Amino acid sequence: HINTDSKVTGHIPKDDGLKHALTGCDVVVIPAGVPRKPGMTRDDLFNTNASIVRDLAAACAKHCPKAHILVIANPVNSTVPIVAEVFKKAGVFDPKRLFGVTTLDVVRASRFVSEVKKIPTDEAKITVIGGHSGVTIVPLLSQSGHSFTDAEVKALTKRIQFGGDEVVQAKSGTGSATLSMAFAGARFTNSLLEAIVGGKKGVIEPTFVKSDIFAAQGVEYFATNVELGPQGVTKIHPVGKVNAYEQGLIDAAIPELQSNITKGKAFAKA
Repeated sequence: HINTDSKVTGHIPKDDGLKHALTGCDVVVIPAGVPRKPGMTRDDLFNTNASIVRDLAAACAKHCPKAHILVIANPVNSTVPIVAEVFKKAGVFDPKRLFGVTTLDVVRASRFVSEVKKIPTDEAKITVIGGHSGVTIVPLLSQSGHSFTDAEVKALTKRIQFGGDEVVQAKSGTGSATLSMAFAGARFTNSLLEAIVGGKKGVIEPTFVKSDIFAAQGVEYFATNVELGPQGVTKIHPVGKVNAYEQGLIDAAIPELQSNITKGKAFAKA
């Protein structure tokens, strides 16, 4: 019932609903899965959500192999490699068309920094790199153009890394972040559509993609700012200059990312 020039159709499992939903798709967004509950990490969702993502990826590989796949289902650090392995097995993998949606980390960072610095959110542009869980979320506050005390940096970093826990706890076990995730997911999807359909230039969003930045250290997928274009990933931006504190965060993220990625790949291959 939304007054945009789009048509919404619904599909259910019977009558090949998934096939009809996916056939001819240019973009597929996967938020499916179970939400976190208090005390759970994103990794605790793995067994349930990994199977869901695997099956949806197999359907995408069959019915829309050239679609851009946007993975929201957690744990993103592992579910993105699962999709990649399923597509590889089907012989249709294109690394430029697979994205882990980490936009929520950037949205949160902007919100939290705007509150601390008492500035509008559009003046709080924060680059967040790494992955999409806990210590793998690395905000680069030193690149924001704003100054922070050491205490502010530590507090903001922790809140950006574990902001999702605030929502899980506030909902008392009934769910996790939904409204902010929908906002972030829509932002990334719209940015991608502007680049692949609208032909807009210079569209840059953070996203967890196949990347060479830390590949030598066994991290095949990594989130940095990525320029989007008609074919998906056009340019992967480097991390840029970081300070000693941020380098420490990156060093802590690397082994965790290695483990998450290996877990996803092993699940898909099994």
